[in-house]
Amino acid sequence: MMGKMVAYRRVVRWMVCLSVCLLVSCIQNDLPYPTVKLYITGMTVEGQVGSAVISNDERKVTLELGETVNPQKVRVQTFDITEGGTASIGPDSIIDLTKPLSVTLSLYQDYVWTIQANQTIARAFTVTGQIGQAKFYPETHEASVNIPREQGLRNIEVTDLKLGPEGATQNGVEGVPTLQWEKKGAFATSKVQVQFSDFIDEEWTLYVNLSDITVGVNSVDAWTNVAWVNGFGRDGEDNGCEYKKEGDADWIRVDASELKHDGGDFTARIIHLQANTTYVCRAYSGEEYGEEMSFTTGDAVTIPNMSFDEWHQDEKVICPWKEGDESWWDTGNWGSTTLSANDNITQPTSDIWSGAAAGSQAAVLGSKFVGIGSIGKFAAGNLFLGEYRATDGTNGILGFGREFSARPTKLKGHFKYTVSTINYTDDAHAALMGKPDTCIVWIALGDWSEPVEIRTNPKNSKYFDKNDPNIIAYGEMNCGETISAYKDFEIDLDYRSTSRVPKYLLIVCSASKYGDYFTGGAGSTMWVDEFSLEYDY
Repeated sequence: MMGKMVAYRRVVRWMVCLSVCLLVSCIQNDLPYPTVKLYITGMTVEGQVGSAVISNDERKVTLELGETVNPQKVRVQTFDITEGGTASIGPDSIIDLTKPLSVTLSLYQDYVWTIQANQTIARAFTVTGQIGQAKFYPETHEASVNIPREQGLRNIEVTDLKLGPEGATQNGVEGVPTLQWEKKGAFATSKVQVQFSDFIDEEWTLYVNLSDITVGVNSVDAWTNVAWVNGFGRDGEDNGCEYKKEGDADWIRVDASELKHDGGDFTARIIHLQANTTYVCRAYSGEEYGEEMSFTTGDAVTIPNMSFDEWHQDEKVICPWKEGDESWWDTGNWGSTTLSANDNITQPTSDIWSGAAAGSQAAVLGSKFVGIGSIGKFAAGNLFLGEYRATDGTNGILGFGREFSARPTKLKGHFKYTVSTINYTDDAHAALMGKPDTCIVWIALGDWSEPVEIRTNPKNSKYFDKNDPNIIAYGEMNCGETISAYKDFEIDLDYRSTSRVPKYLLIVCSASKYGDYFTGGAGSTMWVDEFSLEYDY
């Protein structure tokens, strides 16, 4: 009997222990891990050109490699991620960027990012008497150039040749090697062995083609009041472009000051055109004329509330659009009023530019410390095209840009400024402490697939980069002195391509240039009024 009781007690104790273990296990499994989104906040590699372009939305980093970098063996110099996270690569890692590389960031959850690289090699292939410029086909290791049919293939003189990175050899020598040409009817070919370091050993084929067409227009990039004609002619001849309105009799020759030449290729800029109008153009080379090509100009598109007359209040937040209308502009008021209900850092004002309509309004942007007592942070008065998306602690998440496909040439407006001494900085801008603040207005056009996300939280920061390859055009105006009366400003847009069509327009105004980094002077104040987009040069 006693033995049975002992055995029974042992079973009971075992069952109690099992229940406790199961209970503890259930408790542990029911406690969710915190969700911490991980970001790559910075990256550099050896031989990098410019800054890394980081897309938090796509979880992608894009790097530009110098032409002498071996993309199969890229050494990582710096690799910064959200605090507390780990990554499958790090500083001093050797990575292969011949194709997109997947990198995993980990902290409770895994986040897969992609690192990709672009590499541009400047190539040259010129022949005496050529028409236009050579064309290069790196995927098949081919290059071709046209010459006039009457010139023939008997004496082909190559004056410049560069098919690989700077310092590469071609048939064993740097520069132009001796070439053997094989004639095949209307064209001739030659083989070139290109070698560089330990990663390039390519055989290229050169083509010299006989052509009956010696002058013409390749393409026209028609904007609103401006058009860019890309043409070709005989190298060494007087090459250019003429144009006229469709139906007119007389041709207008583009002035030499509006022509840019690159060997036999040229680009002509035609200015002072009419919007929504069809024109005809043709290229000339010496006494020869090419075929006519027509093009139609676009609209002079504007955007709402560029006069900053429309405002309303959404509970405690002052908003730069009419209640019930679609918003185009936004401010950091959504963030500043979370710290103090009365701290709208951007507001309407009746202190307007003298040329504005009576009774209209302007915008006043004031930089200040927002919060209660010593609890808070510096906030720069700002106004931007886009949307304030969320407040992350005491930091902002913004979406810069609105959909826009026109191509203005400049932004005009009126501003005045009261400058203060910088008395707030982050660690990266500590050297600015005690110096005069600076206001800024900048404008950008780009072919992003969505608004540009900005994050000011140092743990996952993402700022606008004016070297972003998605940017088509950019311009800015800075002022670091007090301007007591409204002053005109004009920002010319520097286009990096005349053929790419924008998808988004960004305009940002700030009373403190480095306000995104919580750096500036309390009291710096900027007034802006009556902006306009211009479409002619």
